Amino acid sequence: MKTIKDVINSKGSNVASTSPKTDAKDAIKLMAESGISSLLIMDEKKVIGIFSDKDFSCKIVAKDRLSENIPVSDVMTTPVCAIRPEQSIDDAMSIMTEKRIRHLPVMNGEELIGLVSIGDLVKAMIKEQKDTIEQLEHYIHY
Repeated sequence: MKTIKDVINSKGSNVASTSPKTDAKDAIKLMAESGISSLLIMDEKKVIGIFSDKDFSCKIVAKDRLSENIPVSDVMTTPVCAIRPEQSIDDAMSIMTEKRIRHLPVMNGEELIGLVSIGDLVKAMIKEQKDTIEQLEHYIHY
């Protein structure tokens, strides 16, 4: 079974982040330009929250607050659920399903290692299943 560290090694450890003072509209623009759907909110090197497109739509758009200047710290999700690099993909999927979230920071103690999305995990699971099928087919044919 692959671990979260394997997923990070495959996809890379770059994580998009911003400060808690960033205006939510600016954060959404950054996410749109980067083709991502969440940003970690960092105070120095400490993860203090996560801001997603869901936070924007539910906490700003749905409440008709688009005309306001709102720092992401006012609408970010906190506390942040995280996962350790040695945990399994199944562990991450369970956390995401239970908490109804799509992104998990990967933490080694207080140190940010990376970020995994539900898409990253599904991709890793599909690859692992494909590899298993190929191994079984090879075994059957020889």
